[in-house]
Amino acid sequence: MSIGEALADARLHAGLTVAQVSDQVRIREMIITGIEDDDYSVCGGDLYARGYIRMIARAVQADPEPLIREYTAIADGKSGPVAGRKRRRIHWVTLLVLVWLGVAAYDLHGGLPRVASAAPLARAQPVTHRPAAHATYVPSAPKRSGVGAVPARTLTPVSAAAFGPSGPGQGDAPRLAPLAIDGNPATAWHTDWYASANFGDLYAGTGLLLDMGHTATITAARITLGPDQAASFQLRVGDAPLLAALASAAQAADTSGVVDLRLTRPAHGRYVLIWFTRLPRDPAGTFQASVYDIRLEGQP
Repeated sequence: MSIGEALADARLHAGLTVAQVSDQVRIREMIITGIEDDDYSVCGGDLYARGYIRMIARAVQADPEPLIREYTAIADGKSGPVAGRKRRRIHWVTLLVLVWLGVAAYDLHGGLPRVASAAPLARAQPVTHRPAAHATYVPSAPKRSGVGAVPARTLTPVSAAAFGPSGPGQGDAPRLAPLAIDGNPATAWHTDWYASANFGDLYAGTGLLLDMGHTATITAARITLGPDQAASFQLRVGDAPLLAALASAAQAADTSGVVDLRLTRPAHGRYVLIWFTRLPRDPAGTFQASVYDIRLEGQP
């Protein structure tokens, strides 16, 4: 019995569907299905394949160690089902990469607005009085142009939804999205696990969309990420829940912990998007970002 067959058999014996396993371990269904078919090209490399096998095995109450040893033996030998299926399916992977590059080129040159056409970006700089792994990142202070005469207020979003390249409801872990704005520092929204920092070359990004209920003016944001992570993200604001309609207002690169953003110009819109463009590596060797809290300031 192959690795994939053993995992599929254990899943069926446990009475679980692929969707239930995916929800439990936060691995995409297409990766679980590929592994059960002994197709490891969806994993993004041997390191990630081992991590996925271990997590799936634990979820279906199977012993992962014999499966890991079998995978290592096959992968090191570059023969058997791992290498064979990679050779047979490589043309499909190549085709998918070419399609993704075509879509990315369309977005860059015509489909989506360039960053230069959006509001000026506030770039994050580390505050030196805190440890680097837990630093607060604060962009350069905004210029005073009359707006500062009106004191900012804390703004409360009406709702939060997972947001993917196709729009709201198509992002990662949608049922966890409200946890990012529930005010409880112990709960969080997490992205899915990916094979690389750039989403396993599957997507251009993923994020959380906040609905303010009406058009609001955003002047600052505080995003609480995982303490030991180093993620990159954009703060985008607009009046429609579409990526092309949400202009970049600020961004932070390689940040962790509490991230403070002050916009160089107030941004106006009903929707605020926290859009991750790069994910940090987690202890399991995969890539995932977490958002524990979001606080916005401005004028309602």
